[in-house]
Amino acid sequence: MTTELTEVRDRLSGRPGLRKMHASHSYWAVLGAIFVGFFFAALAPNESWATSVLVLIQSGTLLLALWTAGWTASDRVISFGLAVAGAAGAMANLVWQGNDLTAALSLFAGVLTIAIAVVIAAGAVAQGEVNIKSVGGAICVYMLIGMVFLFAYGAVAALGSGPFFAQGTDGTRPVRLYFSFVTLATLGYGDYTPADNLGHTLAILEALLGQLYLVTVVAVVVSRLGRSRREP
Repeated sequence: MTTELTEVRDRLSGRPGLRKMHASHSYWAVLGAIFVGFFFAALAPNESWATSVLVLIQSGTLLLALWTAGWTASDRVISFGLAVAGAAGAMANLVWQGNDLTAALSLFAGVLTIAIAVVIAAGAVAQGEVNIKSVGGAICVYMLIGMVFLFAYGAVAALGSGPFFAQGTDGTRPVRLYFSFVTLATLGYGDYTPADNLGHTLAILEALLGQLYLVTVVAVVVSRLGRSRREP
């Protein structure tokens, strides 16, 4: 009966056969994919081919997030288009390697990362309740904040006239990843520091976002999860 009602609704909406994908809202698999990208960025050499592979990982993670959240291609054309464009750009960079294409691909990886965070956040809210799956989604977004700033620092380093770090270097991708997550966690080791005002501003923004996210979003999710478990 439910299937028949769904088919009638689709026909009335002028989109026969169009349905949501299976929405499990269990973001632990997505978190695993995010960690794959994290460890690859941390361990892979600072080469153009590694940028291509990282973008392929981000594109796959976006598609996995869309599947988990239950979005269809017709509902979210832009997100699917970004994933496909990222995969195409990565393959093109593997064939025609160049500094300009690699830099553009790095920027696009940041856009993909933002899209993943938006999909996860929207999917978590669409559940209408706080549960253990929401906790997984919250952790995913926190990790993605650090990844977004990794690509932001890389863009500033590529476009800037001087070295990004005061230590006289732009840093490799693994170094910028390390700096991003150290800043996100407000550890402040001091072994790497931005050299100019734009770098300082980005670092301050990342530190603020990291702390505000933990004391607001994560705190609210965990508190409501505990409350829902106590309720009959």
